[in-house]
Amino acid sequence: MLTIAEKIIFLGLAFTAFYFAFTGFKRLADAVGRGESELYYPRLNHLLNRLIDGLSRTVAQVTVFRARPVASFFHSFIFYGFVFYLLVNVFDGLKGFIPASWLAPLNFGFLGDIYRLAADLFSVFILIGVAFFLVRRFIAGDKRLEHNENTLLHEKVKQGSIKKDSLIVGIFIMLHVGFRLLGEGFFVAHEGHSDVWQPFASAIAGMVGYGEGRIVGWHVGWWGALGLILAFLPYFPRSKHLHLVVAPLNFTVERRHKDLSPVARGALEPINFEDETVEQYGVAKLEHLRMPQLLDAYACIQCNRCANVCPANSTGKALSPAALEINKRYELNTIISDFSSGKESPRELIDFAISPEALWACTTCGACMEVCPVGCEQMIDIVDIRRDQVMMKGEFPAELNNAFRGMERTGNPWGIGADKRMDWAEGLDVPTVEDNPDFEVLFWVGCAGSYDPAAQSTTKAMIHVLEHANINYAVLGKAEKCTGDAARRAGNEYLYYQLASENVMLLNEVLIEENLDKAKKKRIITTCPHCFNALFNDYPQLGGNYDVVHHSQFMDMLIKEGKLPPLSDTGKLTYHDPCYLGRHNEVYDAPRDILNSGKSQVSEMPRHRNNSFCCGAGGAQFWKEEEAGNMSVAENRYQEAKGTGAKTIAAACPFCKVMLSSSESAGKEHAPEVLDIAQIVSNNLTRIQDKLEA
Repeated sequence: MLTIAEKIIFLGLAFTAFYFAFTGFKRLADAVGRGESELYYPRLNHLLNRLIDGLSRTVAQVTVFRARPVASFFHSFIFYGFVFYLLVNVFDGLKGFIPASWLAPLNFGFLGDIYRLAADLFSVFILIGVAFFLVRRFIAGDKRLEHNENTLLHEKVKQGSIKKDSLIVGIFIMLHVGFRLLGEGFFVAHEGHSDVWQPFASAIAGMVGYGEGRIVGWHVGWWGALGLILAFLPYFPRSKHLHLVVAPLNFTVERRHKDLSPVARGALEPINFEDETVEQYGVAKLEHLRMPQLLDAYACIQCNRCANVCPANSTGKALSPAALEINKRYELNTIISDFSSGKESPRELIDFAISPEALWACTTCGACMEVCPVGCEQMIDIVDIRRDQVMMKGEFPAELNNAFRGMERTGNPWGIGADKRMDWAEGLDVPTVEDNPDFEVLFWVGCAGSYDPAAQSTTKAMIHVLEHANINYAVLGKAEKCTGDAARRAGNEYLYYQLASENVMLLNEVLIEENLDKAKKKRIITTCPHCFNALFNDYPQLGGNYDVVHHSQFMDMLIKEGKLPPLSDTGKLTYHDPCYLGRHNEVYDAPRDILNSGKSQVSEMPRHRNNSFCCGAGGAQFWKEEEAGNMSVAENRYQEAKGTGAKTIAAACPFCKVMLSSSESAGKEHAPEVLDIAQIVSNNLTRIQDKLEA
């Protein structure tokens, strides 16, 4: 137990430390509280259930183990050790203030033995874990933690603040746990015999020797361990160690539907253009960010996992989703006093958080959000900043002008007249909704399927499939317009709103039949994941609630129902997961079930399913020049596909097909051919028919 003087000193220091820590947390809460929280997708409904879910996901560490298994393994030493140390520090505090005789009833028998064993083992585990990360960052120099030289970094980051912060946190943990273990060793030595339940503390006791005088060593260890907590507390709200607290909060306030079901990654927060009080569209400054976006900056652990999987960053471009969050955090920490009191921030995000070059390099693939261990939504920030750049400032890549103008004037980004929209169907007997008002399936062709020659072959293949399976279908024909996906992801929310509103009015008229006061909805199928995502996730925000399936899902159903034959004689295949089908909407199995339905040899690429690599077309990249880097995104992906030895790369998106087919390595000798799944199924039907006729 501590002396009276020690107790007084400790309580005085504790009061001071907690005061400054409380002040720091209060400023942080006020800063984050400036962001809007009541949005289209609820963030605070069913708060208790959300909090329980957030805590359980944090404790389970499932998001951490999504990547880097070795680093995640050692991180678990620190995490679980520190969680247990919350209890250890409480008991150690009591041990300093309450006589040992009073604590004797709290030994809890066998439970007390287990507690001492756990504290002893976790102490060593934490030290091992921290040592691993310190060596990794400061000695081994893990390249995955570094940023591209052309990535915009906050001034303090350039000055080495990340390494400084990592060193402070690492040394604090090492000393805190080290002193605690040392003090416990001296306490065992003071008691005069080893403790079988504390093998490491007993080993220390054996080294220092047993005896009454060893209690001084316990005092030193006690002050070293708990005193360091008091010293660290005022710094805690500014340190990366804060993620231990903010991560479960970030999970708690993630986007959910009213029934708490997850919101698809492909959905964006809409803008209410009918609200005339709105003065700012998109995000220009920190105060324009929503509450979860501000919280992201403090949840970020600065691990760079998002940058490592980012297609732009992986191909040498300026974009780093990690740098975006890190830059936000250091700017907030710099201006926290003024910002938390409601003052305007001094500069725009484009000046310190993300450069224009990096902003327009994003493919909105969602890989950053998928891999983030603490639930940050970097892609959402980027789209919001684009909204400000496009709608408030009119600053965006010049090439997008043609796409925007085409969507506005002719209803498609190619800028080709609507009267040409059905030219692909020349020579085919394709019914429109006027020709066949009693259709059961509406085939949404999409702009690519209507105007792009490569995608038109997919459209024709899909018609072949539908007719072979005797599906009662129709198309909108010349009445169909662009869903507005590219406009929305490029930040032109108003143009998207105009297109989507018109489409919703048309679809509601065409798809919903009033029969005996009971609404009967018809199904939409589409070959384009971007159209699928817009129709399925975006349009409900405007009152368009439809039964939408991707053509891979529809064909998979037809094969399983026996309306289409399984594949045969396709040769070796590999499948490329489109971001807007897979990661954004979790459709992974249907395309694979089709390819595996017969005798096909399907070989997966190293990056597949939720870890798939982008083709480079998303986020309106298809309509502009790719930013400078060491390789195009499409070439990176094509080389990976070629490495499987596949004869054919199966695509499930018209844009993926075009990007991969036009990559530098495509078209060369022995290079795999890129075909849409609909083409593969259609070709299979043709082969079977030819055999029958032979």
